[in-house]
Parts: sequence; structure tokens; C-alpha cells
Amino acid sequence: MTRIALWMLIGCLTAAVYASEQLPEGRDLNVDQIVAKNVDARGGLEAWRKIDTMAWVGHVDSANAPSEELPFSLALKRPNLTRFEITVLNHRAVRAFDGKQGWKTSPSATGSGELRPYTIDELRSAKDEQVIDGLLIDHQAKGIEVTLEGSDKLDGHDAYRLAAKLPSGVTRHVWVDAQSFLDVKYDREARGPRGPVTVEVKYSDYKNVDGVQVPFTIESGVVAAGRSDRLTIEKVSINPPLNDAMFARPGAPLHRNSVSVNAEASLPMPPTLNRPSP
Repeated sequence: MTRIALWMLIGCLTAAVYASEQLPEGRDLNVDQIVAKNVDARGGLEAWRKIDTMAWVGHVDSANAPSEELPFSLALKRPNLTRFEITVLNHRAVRAFDGKQGWKTSPSATGSGELRPYTIDELRSAKDEQVIDGLLIDHQAKGIEVTLEGSDKLDGHDAYRLAAKLPSGVTRHVWVDAQSFLDVKYDREARGPRGPVTVEVKYSDYKNVDGVQVPFTIESGVVAAGRSDRLTIEKVSINPPLNDAMFARPGAPLHRNSVSVNAEASLPMPPTLNRPSP
């Protein structure tokens, strides 16, 4: 080997070693290995399969809100039933989805506002949500195709960027931290007043709850807006008894006027970790 060839080889090897030090540990992992590590980091497949309901309570901080630390509760039930309540100036706003139909009310000066159905876009999004465990847990059983697109730097940390194609044909993205292998970001497309927008959700402050890892801080917002809402989870309940009636539209056969969510059962989860917007 000539001196020039040897010098080029040494240079290439040095560059390769240097590059390997800059990439996340386990850079050669394929998508199945990344997902498997994510599932393990979050508590394991069997632990999540045992969860049929989940509830959170906490508060929301928003730049658009008239006051700070708005109390909220979120109740979730497989496969995609949700009820989100938030209190604004002593008035309650509710968004609920019973698996087929969604309804919502907004606070008004006289109390709860008019009961309105979900829009077509809201219904489509609600039907796509994996409300208990997100997109990666048991993704094959859910008919979700996951591929590895690459890696990005998020807040100084390396993260794998995964694309998740849902049965509906919609593709969403999940970022998995390259060291902890926990979900750190998620995004989806939504319809804004001036056209499609990207909604970004960030997860942090993970804590162990009955053997599974749950993020206790969730920030969400429209990317182009440059600001986000922060959900701080104060308590999480695993498998509380949640009757289907609490998700049904008022006046529907399943609905009961006296439905209540007790302190143990009136909490929420992200979600996927995806929060219905108030």
C-alpha cells in the first residue's frame, strides 16, 4: 500500500471513529430494536396490556388563559374513549369522545356553554388516538406501521425520529431519546383557521406509576405559533372504574346526570400522551 493510500485509510478510519462518538449510542439499532427498548423503558408490554383505564388530575398553564394553573382532569378508557375537563374562572369546559361520537362545551359568562358535536376533523383525530399507551406500545396489534426516519437533537440530546403510519393512512412522528429510550416528542397535523398546522407535544418528568413510566409534564402547541401550553400532572390513577356513561353525550341513553369522577378516577394521561384541546 502506498504512503498516500495508507494516509487516506488512516484518515477515513479516524473520521469514522470520530463520527461514531458523535452519534447516539446504539446507532446501528433498527426500528424493531428501538421500539423494543422503548417498550421496556416504559414498563414492558405486559404491564401496559393490563391497563384498561387511566385517569389524571393536574393543572394547565397557558399564555392564552385568563388565569394561571387551570385545574383539569382527564379520563381515558380503551380503545379511545376520552373525557377532558378544565375549569376556567369557576366555569367548566368539557370535551368527550365515546368511541364513535364526540361532544364539547365551552365556558360562558352564564356557566357551561352550548353543547356542540365534534367537527369532522376532531372526530377523525379522536378515532386515531391510542389514548392509554401511545403509538409504539403493541403497535403491530393496533395495525400501526413504524419506520425509522433518522435522528435529531432535542434539547441537546440525541433522539430517534420514528414515523408511525396509522390504519387510517395518517402518518405521525414520535421521537425516542437515544439514552433513556422514552418518548420525548410527538407531532401530528391539524387543521388551523388558515389551513393545516403541525401540533407538537413534548414529554418530560417521567415517574413510575404502578410499574409503568408516565410523563408528568406535557407541553403542546402549534409549531408556527412559537408558544405552548404546559400540563402538569399531579396524580395518576391506573385502572380506576370508569363507566361508559361518563363519555356519552348528555341526553344519550348511556348518560347519567349524576355521573361523577372521584379523586382517584378523575385524572388524565397524555397522549397520546395526547391531550384533547380545551
